[in-house]
Amino acid sequence: MRALPGLVLALVLVASAGAAAAPRFELVAHLDLPRHYTGDVVGHRGFAYVSSHRGSDSCLALGVRVVDVRNPRRPRLVSSFARVARTFTEKAIIRRVATRSFRGDLAVTSFQRCTPSAFQGFGVYDVTNPRRPRELARVRLDPRGSHEIWLATARGRAWVYTAILRSEQLTGDPGFRIYDVTNPRAPRQVGSWGLSAIGVDPRPAGPAFDGDFVHSAITNADVTRAYLSYWDRGTVFLDVSDPTRPRYLGRTDPPEGHAHSAWLRGSLLVETHETTNGHPTVYDVSDATRPQKLADVLLPATLQPGGRMGGTPSFDLTNSVHDPKLVGDIGLFSWYSQGVVAFDLSNPQAPRFLARFLPTPKRDPESLACGGRRCVAVWGVFRQPDGTILASDIVSGLWVLRLRA
Repeated sequence: MRALPGLVLALVLVASAGAAAAPRFELVAHLDLPRHYTGDVVGHRGFAYVSSHRGSDSCLALGVRVVDVRNPRRPRLVSSFARVARTFTEKAIIRRVATRSFRGDLAVTSFQRCTPSAFQGFGVYDVTNPRRPRELARVRLDPRGSHEIWLATARGRAWVYTAILRSEQLTGDPGFRIYDVTNPRAPRQVGSWGLSAIGVDPRPAGPAFDGDFVHSAITNADVTRAYLSYWDRGTVFLDVSDPTRPRYLGRTDPPEGHAHSAWLRGSLLVETHETTNGHPTVYDVSDATRPQKLADVLLPATLQPGGRMGGTPSFDLTNSVHDPKLVGDIGLFSWYSQGVVAFDLSNPQAPRFLARFLPTPKRDPESLACGGRRCVAVWGVFRQPDGTILASDIVSGLWVLRLRA
């Protein structure tokens, strides 16, 4: 661990005409987590939950690392959980939950396996005391385990929404599944959905990761609608007010395909595309049956990435965006080799670039992200209530930032 005093000049500033000071990122601290690799990051009640990925050769089963960031200048690794042999955990979601069976902080994490005999699915954990997480349940999911996962609570109940990559192509079973975790010690499947429900035969994934499969899912605040990132089918909108009977409403139709993930603020949806030169797209989804595209979110041509990513020219992620977050009028994006990027979306039809933070490039030890070279590979971003921004880089760990006006 190393805390960074004061302002560290690892900033990219962008001046705006007539402004006294340009928006900028301030680097607060950096925690180079032991061993590699890092997945997504979320914050909850002063703690950062940092998921992990497998290496190209090793599978270290690092699970989810818990970092105390209540003093953002001195992040401290305090515990870990979901360390299941021969698995990796790309994503975790944490919520405050109050049901008839559980009251406290609940975490769900996805499991994917490194070997055919290993566990795959998702796990449920009590993280009310983040220094002593406790496993409550595991749910096995075939054929590919849980890729991305979501946890939501409403009306005295709690649900897990999970995406199983290529389930429809491999087995014919729906790739999107809903579990009731109101009693988190006994999750039970209550609903599912696949493209066959609307008469579509999913196309198999091709060598460049093309195809029709669900990649991730989120819900609205009322937990009445789900938004499924369905790769080359765009973002699919479902009515899940009755989770046992998800009902199709509509979808986006992005020409780029590769709809990777989405974030919602009111009726504003931001969709990202994990592909060569992939970028976010902004939609008005007030009418889910007819979403209206408002704008593409494009990087300034002058920005240079922090090293090349991707193993083949057909799937070059150097300039590809990964995940979005919306906080008020600010859009925050983990943009792989382009770092952490902030846009002003107060006028969603004309996104305005604010600033970028480019972490210090680090060598990729097993050629997972950038072929053994030094690179930046920002995977996740999350803004906390105190204004600090957490960012996870696949090879360099956890970064704590502030966005200054």
